[in-house]
Amino acid sequence: MKIALVDDEQTCLDELAQLCHDFGAQNNYLIETVPFTNAEAFLDAFDRGSFSVVFMDIYLNDMNGITAALRMRSLDPRCVLVFVTSSADFMPEAFSCHAFEYVTKPFSPQRIDAVLQDVSTLLPMSSKYVEVPSDRKTVSLFLHEIISVITDAHYIHISLMNGTCVKSRMTLTAFLQLTENDARFITVNKGVAVNAEYITDFGNSCCILENGRYFPIRVRDRLKIEQAIQDYHFNSIRRRQAAHRRAP
Repeated sequence: MKIALVDDEQTCLDELAQLCHDFGAQNNYLIETVPFTNAEAFLDAFDRGSFSVVFMDIYLNDMNGITAALRMRSLDPRCVLVFVTSSADFMPEAFSCHAFEYVTKPFSPQRIDAVLQDVSTLLPMSSKYVEVPSDRKTVSLFLHEIISVITDAHYIHISLMNGTCVKSRMTLTAFLQLTENDARFITVNKGVAVNAEYITDFGNSCCILENGRYFPIRVRDRLKIEQAIQDYHFNSIRRRQAAHRRAP
């Protein structure tokens, strides 16, 4: 999650950056913040897809934040925009820029955390990661790169989209708890969880993955498993549609 912070108060930039990184550390999101002390510098650096989120102060020295946001929108209509300001006077104009949120100063850590939680449900789920012990080291794994997780005695084998496998001494339940029971991981059989993004088909009581592997599914739970996968994809579509609706 790459976040632009636009504010001419350095203390506000520092505080926002810290809160964004705290959110990332607490929720296992890789966060990068880029501060800008004026709108022109931000617009010079901005392009379609360059940032996932922009926190924009409305009262800037060189340019009104509404004006800067409208110029930003002409370049990227889908970037998540959050206004941060000391007054609610510009709220109607702010939402005319298709702002996602409007946060008044002084803001609380809980408020910024809540905004980022809401933002994370709309963005592609590619930045979330977990840290697992492996071979006396701690390995960071992006969830979207994990295809399957299979129990083997006291270990799990985590297969990645690049063809490699990470072995970790932990249970499947503990791994799923690390992911905060992320909906993309579906337990299809005892000791076997697969990433719904990589399931291509069902056949002969098996789920078939993009890499050609297949895993038997619990016959008595087949309908429940298929429903969980359908629900995941349906919710993914809803997130994408919500992101499109923010576009002018």
